Amino acid sequence: MQKEYINLKLDPYKGGKYMLVVFHLVPKKGEDLLACASEVAAESSTGSNLRVGTATKFSDDLNAIVYKVNKKKNLVWIAFPWKIFDRGGNVQNILTYVVGNVFGMSNLKALRALDCWFPSQMLKNYDGPSTTIMDAKKYLGIKDRPILGTIVKPKIGLKPKEFAEVCFQFWSGGGDFVKFDEPQADQEFCPFKEVVVEIRKAMNKAEKKTGKKKLMSFNISAADFMTMKERGDFIRKKMKKGSYIFLVDGITAGWSAVQTARRLWPDVFIHFHRAGHGCMTREENPIGYTVPFMTKFGRLAGASGMHTGTAGIGKMAGTKGEDINAAHQALFKKSKGDFFEQDWGRIKGMCPIVSGGLNPVLLKPYADAVGTTDFITTMGGGVHSHPGGTASGAAALLQACEAWQKKIGLKKYAKDHEELAQAIEFYVKKIPYTKKYLV
Repeated sequence: MQKEYINLKLDPYKGGKYMLVVFHLVPKKGEDLLACASEVAAESSTGSNLRVGTATKFSDDLNAIVYKVNKKKNLVWIAFPWKIFDRGGNVQNILTYVVGNVFGMSNLKALRALDCWFPSQMLKNYDGPSTTIMDAKKYLGIKDRPILGTIVKPKIGLKPKEFAEVCFQFWSGGGDFVKFDEPQADQEFCPFKEVVVEIRKAMNKAEKKTGKKKLMSFNISAADFMTMKERGDFIRKKMKKGSYIFLVDGITAGWSAVQTARRLWPDVFIHFHRAGHGCMTREENPIGYTVPFMTKFGRLAGASGMHTGTAGIGKMAGTKGEDINAAHQALFKKSKGDFFEQDWGRIKGMCPIVSGGLNPVLLKPYADAVGTTDFITTMGGGVHSHPGGTASGAAALLQACEAWQKKIGLKKYAKDHEELAQAIEFYVKKIPYTKKYLV
């Protein structure tokens, strides 16, 4: 046990010195909970597995401190002096400390970060979002409803003109927003620059037909930041200002890729796709962190929008409580988590992005659950598999949204809206659990 990393009488909020994290910690057989917690605090701040002779009075003041334990629930609370972190507002650096080497410690059976809290003094050093969903809604000219989006499907394999045609069909059917699926990049059969040019043509055509502006989220993730910048700059050159979003695969490309995009293009909505997060966030994982924990760091990093789950309604793993918590942590100025209440101060809200097995029937259940219209829904198969095709799928989604706005049941609204009626019949048959949400 490293006693210098333990102070169960510490007031962790006094003076705004500490960032706080609560962990679920299960020691291996024969190990003591508090002793293991002290080792985690040491490894994630100033120490090692033994007291070192090179420590100074100043360095000791930067120790992470175990300030609370709950042995029955295997919970430990650790306070991290936030001045140990890179003063450049570096989220990657925080995560290296807090959920870095500690996951490899041999005396632990389980270690999972459940929640965290940032003092106002610390928040001043971090970017937070620059462009928000309110900017996107203003550009689109919509109010009092979510941004209705899709993902180009099939996930991969379409050539540039085919890809752009899918975008056109969705936009022409009434949809607002189309995104690259997360693996879409610069494939041999679909060169990045070529597909950007074709998408611009499709957007012009759709806007002329509908009289409404449209949005496109392009995946700029790449092998290096220079290529990311080249892709971003090409989009800015070819697309109309305000009509594009930059998607970054934040887990696989990295937190630094997200922050680089945020700082290079503060006028662009930065879309954080969380592909790969499940290896850390799934509830059954003994090692990792929760979706709300990860979401807080997405907001701190400056992402404009981040996927937050479907509240157990779609095909992806995740519970209603955890996913709604994550959406609220992303968006609201004050957000209450399972352990901490966060006041985000000057940090702007980050838009929840919702995808994974949704269809028009499931829009209302999610919107009711999350309690806000400030989110983006991206339905892939739930639009493109519509019996009438992609344009009809988009129309059905818009009609489902209209029914929800007007507080009219879907079945009743569908009597006068053919595309919605077809969607209801099709998705209830193909996805049986959809039926329980139908009213």
